[in-house]
Amino acid sequence: MSAPAQPTARPTLRVKPRTVLWVLAGLCCATMVPLADLWATIHYLRVPDTDDAMRLVEVRDLLAGQSWYDLIQHRFLAPAGVPSHWSRLIDAPIAGLILALTPLAGRTVAEGLAAALWPVLLFGVYGAVLYRGLRAHFGSRTALLALIAATQTLGLTIQFAAGRVDHHNIQIIAIVGLAFCLMRGGIRSGVIGGGLAALSLAVGLEGLPSIAVAALFCVGDWCWRGRPALPLLAGFGLGLGAFAPILFAAQTAPGLWTATRCDALSPPWLWLACCGLLFAVCAAASGERLASIRARTALAGLSGVLLLGGFALAFPVCLGGPFPDMPPLVRDHWLLTVNEMASLPKFIARGQWEALVFYPVVLLATAAASWMAWRGPHRRIWAGMALFLWPGLILGLFQFRGLYIASGFVPLAAGAVLDRALRDDTERRAGLPRWGNALLGGCIVSTLWMVPAILAEALGPATRTAPDPAGAIACRSQEALAPLDTLPPGTVLAPIFMGPAILLHTRHGIVAAPYHRAIPGLTAAIEGLGGTQADLERVLTGFRVRYLVACPARPAEDLQAETAFATRLAGGAARSDRLVPLDLPGPLKVWRVVPDALKAGAGRAG
Repeated sequence: MSAPAQPTARPTLRVKPRTVLWVLAGLCCATMVPLADLWATIHYLRVPDTDDAMRLVEVRDLLAGQSWYDLIQHRFLAPAGVPSHWSRLIDAPIAGLILALTPLAGRTVAEGLAAALWPVLLFGVYGAVLYRGLRAHFGSRTALLALIAATQTLGLTIQFAAGRVDHHNIQIIAIVGLAFCLMRGGIRSGVIGGGLAALSLAVGLEGLPSIAVAALFCVGDWCWRGRPALPLLAGFGLGLGAFAPILFAAQTAPGLWTATRCDALSPPWLWLACCGLLFAVCAAASGERLASIRARTALAGLSGVLLLGGFALAFPVCLGGPFPDMPPLVRDHWLLTVNEMASLPKFIARGQWEALVFYPVVLLATAAASWMAWRGPHRRIWAGMALFLWPGLILGLFQFRGLYIASGFVPLAAGAVLDRALRDDTERRAGLPRWGNALLGGCIVSTLWMVPAILAEALGPATRTAPDPAGAIACRSQEALAPLDTLPPGTVLAPIFMGPAILLHTRHGIVAAPYHRAIPGLTAAIEGLGGTQADLERVLTGFRVRYLVACPARPAEDLQAETAFATRLAGGAARSDRLVPLDLPGPLKVWRVVPDALKAGAGRAG
């Protein structure tokens, strides 16, 4: 008698952990930008910041036929206009997207699509740089964990949000790429890293501290190790010294090549780049004549003295920073009130607990990278992370914008620490135990810090003295400005933060916008909207203002003990024969300005 047949085992479905990570990374990337934000950007051209609005205005002007080298915003303080210090290297690809999408969707929707797609495309580039760089040193699991962490690092994702067409995202990509080049070493990586540093300088000087640190690393590495470190130093010097002048010439009119600009790539910063190239050439040519650490350090020190001394002698105006001519009135009542210029103590004093989402993760990432650079494996890689995190953390304590580039390095540390939590004890060999790495890695994910930030806001609402951003957002929206656009074109005096949105959403010109090259307009808006009736009358006449616009939710700061006349005017507590209120829908208060001549004529007739 034969034995009964045994039931066959049913195959089990096994999913590889790496597949789960890929799926999770895909879901995080797909949901990083809310659909509501994409919709608002595409259909209403809603952008997160005033700089994004001004960028789109520049792009429109370029598409309308304004010269590549003409960076003057002609509707800003007309008729002379205000020269921009921004880069056409950012305007060009956005303009290209609009041109490509216009036949498919029409110009209006094409602008919204370009504003929505550009940051998404850049995040794809950042993700590719992040993944490839970490995979080469730590493996694909670390790279995937870092990519997931990147979608949860709010200091990073706000730079890739829908409508974020400003230049900070490009700088983050360039500096993170530069860091990976330094970690890898070699002449090819050095040239690429130097080119990325030049690109960062060409689009804005915010990355200058990180580039200085990278240059010091290359020089210090060469002083310490000698010939093995020479290819990286030579490549970095060549890349920066060659590409910086090329990019400068590509976006600067020949007539301005000798003009000193402390706030943009110009001769002062080209001096530093070219001196770096010269130093790299001298180091490469020295051969065995600089075989000792002492000799190499002496050459580096002498070169540094000549470089910085020449800078101080040739460009002394730039020793005071990018805003050398800013008067105290503008500095105190505008610059120091901007969030990106605020310090951590100021955030705390004003009860802006959202700072908890940004600062702790940078601090923990910096501490983790520094510790592993001292005690763990892959010391050069961890040192590279710490090298770029420390300047951002220190600068961020004094100015919030210091965290922008540093936030781009947080996912590197988070991914590596979380990966250590998944390794066997025999693989870790040094550092924290598994649970410690898991806890530290989780604390470097900034979305977790939203919980204490929300709790602090809920438990201490009275501690918040900072103005509500919702009022400003509502006043500069397309819906709020659409009624203003129905009026005949003219010059508008409005709160400083509204200037770029008025240029973007209307045909009018403006007196003021938040840019340091427009000191007369900033001064006029501060004095006119925050001062007495006589101050306002003087500004209206001096700048030939046709419309006065107030945002009742965000009145100007009072310059005197009494409430500013413009604020009382918006509240209905004051009136002027020279200002005719216009009945327009929406949150804005708008007045038509009666010219002095007409006012005088009306007085004589009466």
